[in-house]
Amino acid sequence: MTWDEFLWFAIPAMLCWLAAGSLVYKAKKPYIIELLMIAGILIFAAFIVGLWIGQERPPLRTIGETRLWYSFFLATVGYITYRHWRYKWLLSFSSLVACVFVCINILKPEIHSTNLMPALQSYWFVPHVTVYILSYAMLGAATIASIIQLVNIRKGKADEHLYSLMDNVVYIGFGFLILGMLMGAVWAKEAWGHYWSWDPKETWAFVTSAAYLIYIHMRLQKYYPKVTLWMLPIAFILLMITWIGVNYLPAAQGSIHVYS
Repeated sequence: MTWDEFLWFAIPAMLCWLAAGSLVYKAKKPYIIELLMIAGILIFAAFIVGLWIGQERPPLRTIGETRLWYSFFLATVGYITYRHWRYKWLLSFSSLVACVFVCINILKPEIHSTNLMPALQSYWFVPHVTVYILSYAMLGAATIASIIQLVNIRKGKADEHLYSLMDNVVYIGFGFLILGMLMGAVWAKEAWGHYWSWDPKETWAFVTSAAYLIYIHMRLQKYYPKVTLWMLPIAFILLMITWIGVNYLPAAQGSIHVYS
């Protein structure tokens, strides 16, 4: 399978996710929403697996390929959190953002060679990148929750259950983020002989993880709620710079971390 078949999977998956996101406020039977989300996730997963087989390598190298995983994980995280906490808005936002990234890939699929450079031909490649993208999806969901909570506070009705959701998602997402960094360090040691080289990608990854650690510290120390909540959107902006923005820095063009 190649990118040429992407539309045949992307459109049905998006229709399922968008239908679930809109019907979640109207449907009297929750299982319909769950079936739609699961159907969309399975359809999208089928394309990822097919692309993996067709390219004869994991689809994790280019920005377009990582967007596939981000859409998949964001929809999955949105569904799991909805099933556990029943936050309808989170399901809607997760579905919508997942569809946005799918649309970007429809317009710019970024097709590349099936070959991987020698440094990427490692058993660390798949777990390292997959864990990172999963953490991005979870931290993205937490960011959406923080924005909703800021609106609630402005209206004078903060949702304590929402704090619990944010904290749990951030803890798990941060754990995956650090796990991805540790895997990358071990992989770098095997490939280049050193764990850390402070290139632009690694530096921004460190800054991003520090920002989430600051949020966790502020929550545990019970600092001003508004200030604490603003840390999540700020940290997520740093995360987006790490994931995408760094690729456009002149200093990063010689880095192995740049998607090309």
